[in-house]
Amino acid sequence: MINYKEDCTDVDIYLFLRKCVGWVELDKKQAQTALNNSLKIVTVFDDEKPIGMGRVVGDGAVISYIQDLIVIPEYQKMHIGSHIIEQLKSFVYGITAQNTNMMLCLMCAKGREAFYKKHGFIARPTDSLGPGMIQYIKK
Repeated sequence: MINYKEDCTDVDIYLFLRKCVGWVELDKKQAQTALNNSLKIVTVFDDEKPIGMGRVVGDGAVISYIQDLIVIPEYQKMHIGSHIIEQLKSFVYGITAQNTNMMLCLMCAKGREAFYKKHGFIARPTDSLGPGMIQYIKK
């Protein structure tokens, strides 16, 4: 049975899910810090087996980011990612102050743009917004 749990900060689950989708390996302490500093985490289980996760990070007032949307391959195309996105969007809506705007951003893997567009996200660049950019700081 598929169930959704909020604010699970179990680092072993996080690292397991990242490994299942072939993401860069993280140091356990780094991963735990990331989870602890998240504004919201939604983790998905099939009975006791972790199968997906999404996080919101940011300042909680002006800008939030959907980070680490993960659904392990054998559970993809079952609308689990869509449920995670909608729960995370609902959380951000709930923390947005009355009469203000919260910018909700994300970076998606190449080829996944259509998935996010169906959830109301727009691709950059646009006529008024430049392209998103990234820089990795390695130590």
